Amino acid sequence: MPHSLPIKLAEAWPTDRWRDVTVLVAVSGGADSVALLRALAELASNHPGSLVVGHFNHRLRGAESDADEAFVVDLAEQLGIACEVGRAEPSAPSGDGIEADARTQRYDFLQATAERLGARYVATAHTADDQAETILHRIVRGTGLSGLAGIRRARPLGPAVALVRPLLDVSRAEVLDYLGSLGQTFREDATNQQTQFTRNLLRHELLPLLARQYNPRVADALRRLGTLAGEAQEVIDREVQRLQECYVGALQPGRIEIDLAGLADQPPYLVGELLLSLWRKLRWPQQSMGHHEWSQLARLARSGPDEPGSGGTSAPLMLPGAICAEKQGEQLVLTRPAC
Repeated sequence: MPHSLPIKLAEAWPTDRWRDVTVLVAVSGGADSVALLRALAELASNHPGSLVVGHFNHRLRGAESDADEAFVVDLAEQLGIACEVGRAEPSAPSGDGIEADARTQRYDFLQATAERLGARYVATAHTADDQAETILHRIVRGTGLSGLAGIRRARPLGPAVALVRPLLDVSRAEVLDYLGSLGQTFREDATNQQTQFTRNLLRHELLPLLARQYNPRVADALRRLGTLAGEAQEVIDREVQRLQECYVGALQPGRIEIDLAGLADQPPYLVGELLLSLWRKLRWPQQSMGHHEWSQLARLARSGPDEPGSGGTSAPLMLPGAICAEKQGEQLVLTRPAC
């Protein structure tokens, strides 16, 4: 009898959507990504579509990172699938932390590789467990509605590349059972067991505690919350896009110009979501922007244009990441010097 994992994957991401195009599969060597690769290879066996493995070596764990790379290259060769490898280069920290910097480098590599290969999709192996952990992590850390939506099933990665996560309905237990049925090995990242990291503490201690003492189906409850929040966020995103089209000038590297009169009567929440969307599009650092900074900026954006005769400018608001926000007549201008 066929295993349920490839069946669930095919239901979530039908093969007719990707069988005739190139798919870059992000494979770290861990259980989830190895299961995704094996299942996609199984589903693609009778289709002309092309799978390519993408592995990014962050070089954060020395010999272990290099061993992960060797494992992925060997697995791809066994499956007869081409493999593209990227390696991190030393760089100055952005201010968002090591994990955020590593994630940015990884997705930069995946996007650039997909565009070079003409791949239509980049597939990553986030699971149902990842979804529940992500939502709980954001609740504990503090989040808005968009954060409660958790991990999106799909999003644009570039002008012609989409990022897809077809295992979001598959549990980690199903992943391990599937790999066991194949006799397929995978790499273990020892840092995933270290509870000094908040994400690991949630996974190994808080979620099990909540399941034992409060709700045995807490992970399902978190995922339901994420689904509802995601549906609400879709409505908000459409309104944010309208606001950008009406009141934000063409985005330039390091510069945003906003029509203050257009935002003066908008709800504070929508203005905040617009600003966050602009930050993301320009890839400005977000982690160092706390609630206080976002609130200051949103108030400035909703304050309306300067009165005639006021001099046409306001005292600049300096934000993390060397970002400067100031009113210039009828506009709010945000600038960030080139790195």
